[in-house]
Amino acid sequence: MKDGFLKAAALSPALRVADCAYNTRQILTELRAAAARGVKLAVFPEFCLTGYTCGDLFLQRTLQQGALTGLQELLDASRELDTVVLMGLPLMVRGKLYNCAAVFCRGQLLGLVPKTYLPNYGEFYEKRQFTPGSTEVEWVNVCGQDVPFGTSLLFRCRQMPSFVLGVELCEDLWSALPPSTFHALAGATVIANLSASDETVGKAEYRRALVENQSARLLCGYLYASAGHGESTQDMVFAGHDLIAENGTLLAEVKPFAGGPAETELDCQRMESERARNTSFEPSTEGYQTVEFDLALTDTVLTRWVDPTPFIPHNEQLRAERCELILKMQADGLAKRLEHARAKTAVIGISGGLDSCLALLVAVRAMKQLGRPTTDVLAVTMPCFGTTKRTRSNAEILCDELHVSFTEIDIAATVHSHFRDIGQDESVLDVTYENGQARVRTLELMDTANRTGGLVVGTGDLSELALGWATYNGDHMSMYGVNAGVPKTLVRHLVRYEADIAATPALKEVLLDILDTPVSPELLPAKDNGEIAQRTEDLVGPYELHDFYLYYVLRFGFGPAKIFRLARAAFAGREEYPDAVLYKWLRNFYWRFFAQQFKRSCLPDGPKIGSVTLSPRGDWRMPSDACAALWLAELEQLFPQKDA
Repeated sequence: MKDGFLKAAALSPALRVADCAYNTRQILTELRAAAARGVKLAVFPEFCLTGYTCGDLFLQRTLQQGALTGLQELLDASRELDTVVLMGLPLMVRGKLYNCAAVFCRGQLLGLVPKTYLPNYGEFYEKRQFTPGSTEVEWVNVCGQDVPFGTSLLFRCRQMPSFVLGVELCEDLWSALPPSTFHALAGATVIANLSASDETVGKAEYRRALVENQSARLLCGYLYASAGHGESTQDMVFAGHDLIAENGTLLAEVKPFAGGPAETELDCQRMESERARNTSFEPSTEGYQTVEFDLALTDTVLTRWVDPTPFIPHNEQLRAERCELILKMQADGLAKRLEHARAKTAVIGISGGLDSCLALLVAVRAMKQLGRPTTDVLAVTMPCFGTTKRTRSNAEILCDELHVSFTEIDIAATVHSHFRDIGQDESVLDVTYENGQARVRTLELMDTANRTGGLVVGTGDLSELALGWATYNGDHMSMYGVNAGVPKTLVRHLVRYEADIAATPALKEVLLDILDTPVSPELLPAKDNGEIAQRTEDLVGPYELHDFYLYYVLRFGFGPAKIFRLARAAFAGREEYPDAVLYKWLRNFYWRFFAQQFKRSCLPDGPKIGSVTLSPRGDWRMPSDACAALWLAELEQLFPQKDA
């Protein structure tokens, strides 16, 4: 439960209709096994103590009492278990029968939530036996305990306040205005649905979509436990289709008739974070009562999949569709800017590297969209002290295959002159040596754009902006940054996608070779054998780690300790990423992210691509003087010896 993780399960034990003693034993067996696996929230189906298909037997006091006897047995057994349990049963209250969910923990009956919407169409006729629940909360005595009864109940864990539970039953979700909507607005981060949804052709797909969409709309975790084997098949068949979703993503599913529990970990802190940033999510607690309960605050072993590349779809078809969409977004943004500025050319500094390659591909698309010749794209290569034959050759071949205008400006003489002007010793390969070249290149591009009536297209990507890996007023500056919303790991896939759909074999070959070239600013002299001397990832760390960190820092606002924990899960089994390496680059990320905000505070315009972006005018506003001390201190608690 630490870090907001809640191990939850939806369970559908095999039952016998109207055999409460048998059903109680089945439920208890499943519950004890789930608790042994560390489950803290166990949700069982609607009427699981009696079976859903009892019909008019529900009106028999013998069955009603059998359900209460079963509930008492489960309450007694739960005293030994550190689990919140939800169980369905019929309950007589003031002369009316209700379809209820009992919520209990460690022997205490926390509350009874009646079903709001009773289906009375098709194969369902619940209004024949039951009364709809009321939002008014009253107190009833059940199993010797005084218990709140009503639909406006929430249940909060004292040890993990981000875990707030709301309850609805089956048809409630299928209604036009589900009670879970109000539960979530009142603070519920987890919704449990006790259901007995029968199986018909096509219903499973619709049910899955309902659960996913409701969890997305409500920014919550959603558990759906449905009746399964053992229900009467007189007129219906039940398949035990159990589902767990979180904010629109299906985390666990027991497909119809497959059997077994749906079990995973929900991230309650993530839900809190989503709601904190969503100003349309307006809390309203009017009429609600909250019951608090206790659970031991222990580490939750993560079994849910943590994506090591959160910006990249893993399905090949989806990835291709996403890449095409992103390229269209980038191109459309640039096309609009070219059109608005009445630019005659789009000027790009082309290095033979990944980022400038992507910017060039986008510029070509933009010109085609505008119905203009691709020769209106002016690619400028500017070799200097660190330029290698490989990158210079790739830049020229790429431009030739894309049919853009191409020119070379050797900046070495200008850099030498500049170094003389400022008194820089050229034998000292320091930051001035490197940045002087970058700033001269930007000067050449800006003035070339002025001379040709164009604008400079920036090539820097989102990952570089996060790390500040750009020369201030050098490659940091442009007139429109098409890659500003694209992280480095995604840049690779966009270029690979363009290689896959390349018009010629030569274009595909050069794109693949650019992909295979080490990422480098090429600002230090090449090695004697002509190879690149400066590899970016050796200096700032692996981009796949930094993109992972960036995603969780910006998207959810998680702290360093939780991000480190997620990284361990995501990169488990990767020998190159032991804990010490994950820690090293996470610390480096925070240090650079805070120290380099001044560069992001004055970024050029650029299109927003995904939910994570660093535009100072849109999604990320941070003072340039912010201190990283709190974040680094939290990291130091994980590895105090590292910073001693």
